[in-house]
Amino acid sequence: MTTPIIRPARPDEHDDIGRVWMESWVSTGLTESSAFLLANLRARLRKEIEDGWSLFVADDGGRLAAMLALHLPKRYLDQLMVAPAYQGRSLGRQLLAFTRTHLPDEISLRCVRENEKAWRWYEREGFAFEKEAVEPTTGFMMKYYRWKKEGNAT
Repeated sequence: MTTPIIRPARPDEHDDIGRVWMESWVSTGLTESSAFLLANLRARLRKEIEDGWSLFVADDGGRLAAMLALHLPKRYLDQLMVAPAYQGRSLGRQLLAFTRTHLPDEISLRCVRENEKAWRWYEREGFAFEKEAVEPTTGFMMKYYRWKKEGNAT
């Protein structure tokens, strides 16, 4: 088994990235796969990149294993999605380590409250819970987290 390589995403991969995003999100059990969801995620990719996302993929010999979306100026980890076939292989931990190389002092994120597997994982990885709030566009209750490098008081 090879270790996927984390690299910047290419525009010609956006359709496949949308598929990985959908499959990962569906694997939480919070929604079902649909052509509508896939189309929305693919459209959102383009909009988010225009709005400042730095988009990365985990490439396993040409097969996309995960996506990672960072908003560097905001110190924000927006999406960390691992394809179901790659879950449980520490790829999420590799993506988080990669994120910390780009955001070494502070990272904020949010996740859906009902996605307990995700927020418990972030807590184990050193993120501190800050608040809960409803996301108006989806209606999901979101949990907000922040990680700060030890000794970094800012």
